[in-house]
Amino acid sequence: MGVLVAVTSLLLSTALLLLGHGMQLTLLPLRAGINGMPESLIGYSASCYFFGFVIGCLAVPRLISRVGHIRCFAVLAAIMVSAILCLEMLDLWQAWMVLRFTTGVAVCGLYAVIESWLTSQSTPESRGRILAVYTFITLAAMTAGQFLINVGSIDGSVPFTLAAIFMALAIVPVGLTRRMAPAPVQATQSGFRLLFQRSHSAFFGAMLSGLVVGSFWSLGAVFAGRLGQGQMQVTWFMSAAIAGGAIFQYPVGWLSDRLDRRHILITLAIGGALSSVAVALSAGQPWHLFAVLLFGAMVMPLYAISLATAADVSSSDEFVAIGTSVLLLHSIGAVIAPLALGKIMTLFGATALFWATAVLCALFSAVLYGFTRKPRAISVEEQIPFNAAAAEVAPMSFELDPRGPEVDATASVPAGSEPEKE
Repeated sequence: MGVLVAVTSLLLSTALLLLGHGMQLTLLPLRAGINGMPESLIGYSASCYFFGFVIGCLAVPRLISRVGHIRCFAVLAAIMVSAILCLEMLDLWQAWMVLRFTTGVAVCGLYAVIESWLTSQSTPESRGRILAVYTFITLAAMTAGQFLINVGSIDGSVPFTLAAIFMALAIVPVGLTRRMAPAPVQATQSGFRLLFQRSHSAFFGAMLSGLVVGSFWSLGAVFAGRLGQGQMQVTWFMSAAIAGGAIFQYPVGWLSDRLDRRHILITLAIGGALSSVAVALSAGQPWHLFAVLLFGAMVMPLYAISLATAADVSSSDEFVAIGTSVLLLHSIGAVIAPLALGKIMTLFGATALFWATAVLCALFSAVLYGFTRKPRAISVEEQIPFNAAAAEVAPMSFELDPRGPEVDATASVPAGSEPEKE
């Protein structure tokens, strides 16, 4: 509780920021559709956002080191507010590409400030609980943001203005805090080759997570809107998938502590394929939202399970680099998928989105199954306890490694070897 009290202002800023951010993630594709953008261009704009997020992971730590956490937070929040107001006023697709890229960089930077600050305030004993509270606030605020878009019509300015207000207010708790800002953050470390050596399953699981979840965030609202669903129905559609992921993340994590996590990843991929088919077939049916809930339950935990699979076979000094690689692979997948799936929706209709995700999940489940036929260097009993993780974070979150410095999952494995041996 002492640690939570110390970061109350930071968590309040996080909640306000993500209320506005959750609103804009659904508002922007819907507004783009009203502006007459085809699905292909909406997909391109979403890819620009996720590409900005990747660039932010690499560039923002230098900015924080130059000007400090509080100033960086205020500057990036101001950029976010300006960008969403400009997006409301402009309907040129070229401007949207630039503004969405800018938003991606700013969002990643804001996450970086928040997470590095949380890291500085936590102790090895409190890291797991801090991470759990942070993840809960992230999911709750993003879900609440879906319903707040209904304060006004999508083609009006009220929802955009409210989202901008929340983002602006997020500056206040951080700006008025009397707590000392933490030391400058370190440059982002990543190691795709190291991740692939340590765990083929985590590598491809993270990529699948980005492809499927990124497609949902980019084009899910467009799918619902193209089916003739009203503004409130689109809200329920998006919220059902988020709720499915939030509700089932802990049960899936509990199960992954007791079974080989590679098998859990395969099960989620197969479930993602089947639930994608169910979403496509149930359009207009009474059980449609239940199918969407199941889809979220299957695909939203892919990132957290991939991260846990990688953590099982990484040492403490490798965890930041490997965790960052999982995050960047997820983000790169989210850049790639909308480029192709937006075009597919334009050519074959809205339901093509979920037929395509079904194919992706089926293909990756076959790839993941191939890895399970090779022995793993650790047993189920030696796996690290599961911790919930949101996919949209900055690399600084991996400093909150809840395992503590005493954990060294690969201490007995020679350097340069492949402990998972897939």
